[in-house]
Amino acid sequence: MTITLSRIAVSAYRVPISSPVATSFGVMHNRPAVFVRIEDTDGAFGWGEIFANWPAAGAEHRARLVIEDFADLLLGQSFDSALDLFRKLTNKTHIRALQCGEWGSFRQVIAGLNTAMTDLKARRADLPVAQFLAQGAQTAVPCYASGIAITQAAAQIAHSRDAGFSAFKVKVGFDMTRDIALLSDLFETLAEGEAMFADANQAWGLSEAETFVAACRDLPLGWLEEPLPADASLNHWRALAEQSSIPLAGGENINDKGGFADAIASGVFSVLQPDIAKWGGFSGCWPVAQAIHEAGLRYCPHFLGGGIGLVASAHLLAAAGGDGLLEVDVNPNPLRDAFDLWRGQSDRSTLILSGAAGLGITTLPDEIAQYVTYSSELHL
Repeated sequence: MTITLSRIAVSAYRVPISSPVATSFGVMHNRPAVFVRIEDTDGAFGWGEIFANWPAAGAEHRARLVIEDFADLLLGQSFDSALDLFRKLTNKTHIRALQCGEWGSFRQVIAGLNTAMTDLKARRADLPVAQFLAQGAQTAVPCYASGIAITQAAAQIAHSRDAGFSAFKVKVGFDMTRDIALLSDLFETLAEGEAMFADANQAWGLSEAETFVAACRDLPLGWLEEPLPADASLNHWRALAEQSSIPLAGGENINDKGGFADAIASGVFSVLQPDIAKWGGFSGCWPVAQAIHEAGLRYCPHFLGGGIGLVASAHLLAAAGGDGLLEVDVNPNPLRDAFDLWRGQSDRSTLILSGAAGLGITTLPDEIAQYVTYSSELHL
């Protein structure tokens, strides 16, 4: 069924935080999000989320891109499917992105709009997105605790354990000697059946990454995420993989189908982690998730944002199946928590999908309105 869009609305948000969220490449001093809503001429609607963590001023910029660079390509325009929207927007914004060099920003906006169109189409079919993508999709997904600072990990892991998590991901890539010592100590605190992963956030060159994997060879790390820059030479990735007893993970910073095809074929990665809000939306990430499984690898979606992107990631994982885990940032974030995705349950080890049509989100929570920094709406 052809969809003609008649309305688009977007809002950017920022929440002040008392404890900054640090990665090896920078520090988040607030929690941003960009939520977008599209509506067709019959009144059907869909929600999406656009990646906005970086750069620091990125949320408002991406929201304005929706209104000032995409509205003319959306309002009054007809699309046969979410994939049709993805392809048309990618083609029609190619020169605009080339002119300014902002490939990431344009791809991220398209990803959020594609999620919104998938949500709209699933609502029209009266199906949850997961079931819309794959008949017989799972109705719940297992979760792991993410965003844990290495220097605060003992307390954050204990708190996460209280919330039901049994798998934890800590951020490394700051001080090599200290990080390795703290990791070793943390394994002594884990209970039987618990798992731990490490995320370097592209911190190292090959020699530093080799030092880390050699020092941690006896630690039972479930995976080591982005020890090298995403654009590092494939020869460097292969050299590291040959030396590492720790499975390697990556993918959040791969932003095209060809890049994922290369990563899957490389033999380097045990775990691949597309981010639905950074590239592709459902139309990009769903076939990639299938290809990951077909190659015998583990699909674990990356996500560190607001509630819409998190539930979208959950639906994608539920459709894909397999032994993947949903990434759940354990740092405070009202732009995620206000959506009450666990519906009041304190145990967050599993996210049970609501069963409602689409993503199950009808309106934004009232309590996040106080954090709006930019909002705009256009209609025919």
